[in-house]
Amino acid sequence: MSIKPVRFSVIFLLAAFAVGCGDKQPAQTASPAAVAPPPPAAAGPDATILASVRALRANNIGALLDNALPPAELAKIKADWNTEMNKDPVSDDERRKFAEQMTKLTAPGAEEKLYAEAEPQLKQFEAQSAQQMPMMIAMGQGFIQSAIQQNKDLTEPQKQQTVALIDATAKWAQTAKFTDAAAAKQAIGIICKTARDLNLKTIDEVRALNYDQAMQKAGIAVAGFKQLLGVYGLSMDKALDSVKTETVASSGDTAKVKVSYTAFDQPFSTESDLVKVDGKWYSKQAVEQWKKTQAAKVAPAGSGSEPQTAK
Repeated sequence: MSIKPVRFSVIFLLAAFAVGCGDKQPAQTASPAAVAPPPPAAAGPDATILASVRALRANNIGALLDNALPPAELAKIKADWNTEMNKDPVSDDERRKFAEQMTKLTAPGAEEKLYAEAEPQLKQFEAQSAQQMPMMIAMGQGFIQSAIQQNKDLTEPQKQQTVALIDATAKWAQTAKFTDAAAAKQAIGIICKTARDLNLKTIDEVRALNYDQAMQKAGIAVAGFKQLLGVYGLSMDKALDSVKTETVASSGDTAKVKVSYTAFDQPFSTESDLVKVDGKWYSKQAVEQWKKTQAAKVAPAGSGSEPQTAK
């Protein structure tokens, strides 16, 4: 996990509601991220994974990242946060579009205005494109499955489980009533409330957020995103509540944990490798990716050599 993926994942969460318009359960109004203390240091590798699950369940993105990387590495992310957030220039046109979208989403009566704009488009889509949805979903499914098979960071069992999860997601997408008027109104209401809760009027306000502020805003966005999925019959929290972990192998500073959960009314399981750093367990993949990213930063420019994966 490098600074840049963390930075852009947070920006994505914050901006998703500005540019966008399983298990069935009634959707609730999106609420700000639950304020919960970071999880305590995990006693074992399986507890480490459960701590991350609990953090995501509580929409506590700060705690999730606290649990993902050793303190020294996380401290560097925090120290470099504002520099990295403002590393890429933003055009006046991007500023204008962001401000217009946020104003549109947060204005009084935004829900009614947005639905009035969306209603004819929903009807047109249902009449002209709904029959093509299964084919479009199947094409997307095939593309994602191909990308998974080519991913060198996933083990073969992880690829198999990920493909199975993608298949289940595709089946859900084929049955979800995305053009349903009542669902659309509910979804728009969630998007507008989340935009108001974010309370970010300009993209410069986003770029000015410090690390802790960004984590809090990201939690609000995650809470809203969960509620949005719930409108269409997909409960992330129910899946998170079903997670069970079991340490299946442990030797010295390495361990393997089996993670089981239920999604789309189907059981899934995968295995995760963990390493112990300064007495606490972390995802081996996350630690190695961090070290690889840091090595790439200090490698001579134009050397043409790729850094070796950290052991």
